Amino acid sequence: MAHERLPILPGEPRISFPRHHCVLLFLCVSLALAFTGCWKKRLSANEIHAVTEEFAAAARDVTGKQTKIDVTPETETLPGGTTFFAGDQIYILLEDPSKQAVLETVLDAVARRNHLTRGSLSKSGSAIRFDYSRGDQRTHAIHLLAPPAAVTPAPNAPALLKGAPLLAIIIDDLGHDLPPLHEILQLHYPLTLSVIPNLPDSAEAANEAHAHGDEVLLHLPMQAIEADAKTEPVELRVGMNSYQVDKILSAMLETVPHAAGVNNHQGSRATADPALMNELMAALQRRGLFFVDSRTTKETVAFDTAEKRGVRAAFRNAQFLDDTPTAAAILAQLNRAESDARRKGWAVTIGHPHATTIAVLREELPRIESKGIKLAFVSEVVK
Repeated sequence: MAHERLPILPGEPRISFPRHHCVLLFLCVSLALAFTGCWKKRLSANEIHAVTEEFAAAARDVTGKQTKIDVTPETETLPGGTTFFAGDQIYILLEDPSKQAVLETVLDAVARRNHLTRGSLSKSGSAIRFDYSRGDQRTHAIHLLAPPAAVTPAPNAPALLKGAPLLAIIIDDLGHDLPPLHEILQLHYPLTLSVIPNLPDSAEAANEAHAHGDEVLLHLPMQAIEADAKTEPVELRVGMNSYQVDKILSAMLETVPHAAGVNNHQGSRATADPALMNELMAALQRRGLFFVDSRTTKETVAFDTAEKRGVRAAFRNAQFLDDTPTAAAILAQLNRAESDARRKGWAVTIGHPHATTIAVLREELPRIESKGIKLAFVSEVVK
């Protein structure tokens, strides 16, 4: 039998390997890897979605056919801005906590059938999370959400008359981490929570806020004027065409589920550009979303463009709450927003999830309602 011979380096002994020995060696190694589990097939997006449907069906068998279950695709963004699908986030509203153990058991059974293993359980606020993986590929994140707590009226608060002044408070810049969100949710007053897209906690923040009964906005990153402004990896920029705007908006909305509308994150350059705002309003109109102009520049044309395109819109007509992040300054701005609401019939102000801002709101929101001003979602003042 003729043998194949490997090239011989100077000083090396002459060694030969029959071809069929090489083939047998390759097959043996392959089988060994397969049987020991070291070589595991990664699941495609369609396969992951199919398992998601099994998880949802199993959950409803335990918790009831009407159980609220939301599924959000998880994406990851590479340094160059390319976004890819990484797995499914499954949010289950668990009305009866006593069913948690049974629910986990049936979900684990679905996982085993699909050769998935469960990671450790973690708790953040009222939400419980655990992940499923195949090898080093995390395919699913399960979130068990508690039902929203009942809102307790402020002590001695008068019944608000029809036509009472409205004050809408937007909290921007959510999605970076969850503890500030949980503190905000414990305030138990109508607040509009605006979530930056494409962050690690964007989808979870939006889902928890929605499950709690608060209103969610997409805090849409847009081009600023300042050269040293901190920018997001993907943002709307002057010169983008309708296809680019629509594609960016769609991708961002996937990471911020339940968004009822949009407000701009930065955007002093973008909101002053009529062409870009026209493309954005057309994209919002197709989706039935409203727009809130944060008014980061006096040159903005965003609200006017929304009106011309027939998009429901509002604008910040009171000062930002926490440009100066001290309790005294935040309280002063909140009092001004209250006065604006009385004078104009409505006011929109914007704050951020700073500890001091949350502390002031915790103290002052009951006082505001006790004086006959209705705290409202921003959707109640858009026109």
